[in-house]
Amino acid sequence: MDTLQNLWHGFSVALAPGVLLYAFIGCLVGTIVGVLPGIGPLAGISLLLPVTFGLDATRAVVMLAGIYYGAMYGGSTTSILMRIPGEAASVMTCIDGYAMARKGRAGPALAIAAVGSYIAGTVSVVALMLLAPPLAEAALAFGPPETFALLVLGLFILAYMSVGSMLKALAMATL
Repeated sequence: MDTLQNLWHGFSVALAPGVLLYAFIGCLVGTIVGVLPGIGPLAGISLLLPVTFGLDATRAVVMLAGIYYGAMYGGSTTSILMRIPGEAASVMTCIDGYAMARKGRAGPALAIAAVGSYIAGTVSVVALMLLAPPLAEAALAFGPPETFALLVLGLFILAYMSVGSMLKALAMATL
C-alpha cells in the first residue's frame, strides 16, 4: 500500500501545471538540441544546466529530463530528412527513414519516429519504476569482496576474448 501512495504522490507532483510547463519547455528545447548534429542529449543538458539553477529541484529535474528525451527524439528529424543523424542513437534511422523521405513519405517516417520514441520512453520509465527497488537492494548487498570478484571476472573475460597474447590483453585491461 505504501508503494501506491508514493506513486500517487509522485503523479500529483509531476502533473502540477508548473511542472508540466517546464517539461514542455524542456522537450521543446531538447528537440531543438537534438536536431543540431554533434550536440547530443548529454551536451545539451550540460550546456543548459545553468538555466536550472534558479528553479526548485523538481522542476529542474523535470526540465532536464525533458531536454534529454526531446534531444533523443530530435536526432531522428535530421536523420530522416537529410540523412545526417543528430545523435548516435539515430544512426539506424538514416537507413529506413531517409528512404521513406526520398519516396515522399517523410511525414509518416517522422510520425513513426515520434510514436516509437514515446513507446520506448514510456516502457523504459515503467521498467525503471518496477525494477529500481530490487536493483537497489542487490546493489546494496554488494560488498568489497563481491565487487572485487566481479572486477576480476571482467578482466578475465576481456583477456579471454582478446585476440593474440592473453598476457598483453590482461595487462592492457588493468591499465
